[in-house]
Amino acid sequence: MPLRFKELHRRCRLIVDRLDLPQDFSVESLCKHLSQQRKRPIHLHPLPSTAIGKSTCGVWISTDSDDHIFFESQTTRLHQEHIILHEIGHLLCNHYSLRSPRTPDLTVLFSGLTPRTVRRLLARTSYTTVQEQEAEMLASLIKTETAHRRTAPSAGVLGELQAAWGVGGPHAL
Repeated sequence: MPLRFKELHRRCRLIVDRLDLPQDFSVESLCKHLSQQRKRPIHLHPLPSTAIGKSTCGVWISTDSDDHIFFESQTTRLHQEHIILHEIGHLLCNHYSLRSPRTPDLTVLFSGLTPRTVRRLLARTSYTTVQEQEAEMLASLIKTETAHRRTAPSAGVLGELQAAWGVGGPHAL
């Protein structure tokens, strides 16, 4: 059963608040930060062309020693970042596999990878489950949180209006 929006937002906000996001944010810096924090490397890979078009645009695979995030490379950089952040959301929530007929074949992504080696496999295909909603909310909150850091406050009256309305600048909510 889907979570109510307020409960979903509250739970995800708690996770984001504990992240200690890098000041100089990029998806790559977040992966490096999380890798160090978790003592497990996170590897980013474009989805192989054979996996594209099968309604999967992102996949998180967890092995005994590493995490691998695959993303659609035939889309905009902004969309790629959102896909990666969504998969990081699964990782942060410690989600487990949602096996379905849409789950990609592991041999397409990794040659020689056996199902026994994979601890978790999550393929991003729909948003109807709680796990997908949490991952999507986390991706959006991380992006929003870090976008506000990079936005310089406007000067003068515009800056005062932005501050009053909570938009723009580093203090926006």
